[in-house]
Amino acid sequence: MRTDIHPTTYQAQVTCASCGNTWVTTSTKKELRVDVCSNCHPFYTGESAKILDVEGQVDRFYKKLSARQSYVEEQKAREESTNVNNRSVDDLGLTPRATDALKRAGVLTVGQLVDKFAEGEAALLAINGFGQSALTAAKKKLRALEIDIPEPPKVEKAPKAEKSAETAETAEEAAAE
Repeated sequence: MRTDIHPTTYQAQVTCASCGNTWVTTSTKKELRVDVCSNCHPFYTGESAKILDVEGQVDRFYKKLSARQSYVEEQKAREESTNVNNRSVDDLGLTPRATDALKRAGVLTVGQLVDKFAEGEAALLAINGFGQSALTAAKKKLRALEIDIPEPPKVEKAPKAEKSAETAETAEEAAAE
């Protein structure tokens, strides 16, 4: 065996920082300090139940925290559902062709679609790619979301002029020729 290759060993005094207990052991250091010893460790003293209770408090805290987060998310969802006008037309679930046609026409939100309904059905039907079936489906979706569809302004037709005697005579002359 080679000589002088092993470290020097000492009779070291070990001191517990928690309870102050001391004992002697063999070590390469002259003095040792430990945080917890067998006299104060919860496992050896039977106080491990206290630690489990602390863990229960942590679990209860996280449960309360997750309940709070879900409550906040529900509140946001309620606010979004009441403010439907800012939702995208994608949320209506129309056909892709109808949705794309609305987007190309600059109708990006449900509020803008409702404004188009206020202009009249002809304004929506004038959009290239948005037909009668898409119009009907859009009305159904808006009613399902409990959105009032405004009535288009009534356009008064010009009153029909009664045929006067002069126009009747000209019509007869034209027929005779």
